[in-house]
Amino acid sequence: MGLRQFVIDAWSWLNYKPVMDDAGRTGSRLFPELVAAWLPPQEMRRLAAYKVLASYDNNQAGQLAAVSGDEAALERRELGDAANLVDTALGYLLGSDQQIAVTGAEHADDEAPEPGATEAAAAQERLRKWGEKELLTLRVQQAERAAVLLGDSVYVLAWNPEKQRATLRVYDPGFFFPQWDDDQDQDFPSRVHLAWDLPEDPDAGLKARVRRVTYELGPISEADESVVREYPWEPGRPSNVTCYLTDAEWLLEDLKRGETLDRLPMDKASFRVRPDGTELNRLDLLIDFVPVIHITNTIPEGGEHWGRSAIARVLQGLDELAATDSDSSAASATTGTPIIGLAGARLPVDRATGRPEKLKVEAGAVWQLGESGRMDALDTSPQLAELRARVEHLLDRIASNSRITAAGLGTLDASEVPSGYAFKLALAPLDALVGAMRLAREHKYRLLFKFVQRLHQAGQAKGWTAGESFSARLAWAPHTPTDRAAVLEEVVKAHGAGVLSLETAVQMLLDAGYPIDDASQEVARIRTKAEQDTAVRLDEMAARRGEPDEQQPEGREESAAEGGGAAEGERPRVSVPVSAGGGRA
Repeated sequence: MGLRQFVIDAWSWLNYKPVMDDAGRTGSRLFPELVAAWLPPQEMRRLAAYKVLASYDNNQAGQLAAVSGDEAALERRELGDAANLVDTALGYLLGSDQQIAVTGAEHADDEAPEPGATEAAAAQERLRKWGEKELLTLRVQQAERAAVLLGDSVYVLAWNPEKQRATLRVYDPGFFFPQWDDDQDQDFPSRVHLAWDLPEDPDAGLKARVRRVTYELGPISEADESVVREYPWEPGRPSNVTCYLTDAEWLLEDLKRGETLDRLPMDKASFRVRPDGTELNRLDLLIDFVPVIHITNTIPEGGEHWGRSAIARVLQGLDELAATDSDSSAASATTGTPIIGLAGARLPVDRATGRPEKLKVEAGAVWQLGESGRMDALDTSPQLAELRARVEHLLDRIASNSRITAAGLGTLDASEVPSGYAFKLALAPLDALVGAMRLAREHKYRLLFKFVQRLHQAGQAKGWTAGESFSARLAWAPHTPTDRAAVLEEVVKAHGAGVLSLETAVQMLLDAGYPIDDASQEVARIRTKAEQDTAVRLDEMAARRGEPDEQQPEGREESAAEGGGAAEGERPRVSVPVSAGGGRA
């Protein structure tokens, strides 16, 4: 089989599949949705890759191959290995918890807080309350699973006047079509389309349509005059840029050849209308940014904008695994119900037809053999054992090449690990993988929380005052189990020796998985408790010093060493615990 063309791009890892040649081809049974006239030709490979990856996730890769002409693929056994890899990678990426953290908020409860720390803590509290109302944890799960599986995912923010807050929605990356200007060096597109087909609905009298939602940056214009605007997040800095929203539909039958997504005829558009009656045709959103955040699973290569799936480079291994599982299933059938050869046997005869009846291998069966009769059974168990060994080999290979590792998948035999240090080394590729995945998302989530703050400022929501946005990030919990006892001992010793501040010590406990909701609040509680303990001890010492002298042994004075008191004019020394771990202040 020869290649029609040799292509190296963000989806080259799928070139080995013949199905990719059908993407966008007229009459294709594999990708009928990709023959729509409005789809840009340069997007075909990306959309086809998403469908292939989704088929692996749903144990339908064999069905997809069968449609392309491989009839034997219908017998392929797919046992969920691709979905397991995706879910495992997703679990390690997310960790056990995610929290919104604003830079500087952890110092708000210090005795002498840094400038801006109190405001940062207030902003952090507002963002966390917004995240609770918008089900941020659920949205992150939705978006990140798509990103891990497909390589890409999309968040869209919008201001809701009724709820008086920004809303967050997750979109399929197959609906996302950014428009990049090749003449400029842009980090973000100035125009973004979200588009998808709407099927025909005969009952409602609706024909097949395409819906396109467009966000576009452009100059502010009022009555054909350019004006400037001062946004609340950049006070004192006039801007002539705003973001326009257009939401419209087109009948597929009205579109002609060449009228692709970016060239749809506006004179045939049917614009959607908001509940308040406003037509969504270049609606000024009163913001100077596109509220669409594209999440990539990996750091894109130079010149690319798209991420790569967690299973992209092991797809051929998954194909080999499915083929081996299919062979194992066939071999187990002949092992469980072996093929038997009989010689010199008397076969029962069907009285109606006069033909010998077929013998069945079943419990309690008795066959009569002649003097020279013989029975031979075909033993296929050695072949089945070899196939099972090959399955284990392929699983190890897939775990290694995906960098999730056998230890990460839970298939590593604990008896094979000589020490905890060796286990840590076994997890090193997984640590690097999770670090790279989180790095790819770091800036995008900072951008998301910046946009959330600005939408609330633009909507004049209560408590969201004008001013520069605070730097906020999504803090991930540890992706692998930690030795909490060892961390606690380390924190107690280091803080007791004075080489760690209380804030750093609490943050280390938080990172280790201790149930601490907010580091700054925990520090405040520890200090309050320490002050209370100090006051109680001082009161007890004062009471002891005020006892009658006759209660002391005659001829003996209480000293600091014997009675625990302090010398005259000297402040008593008191040791006060500042944490349950035994640190001292």
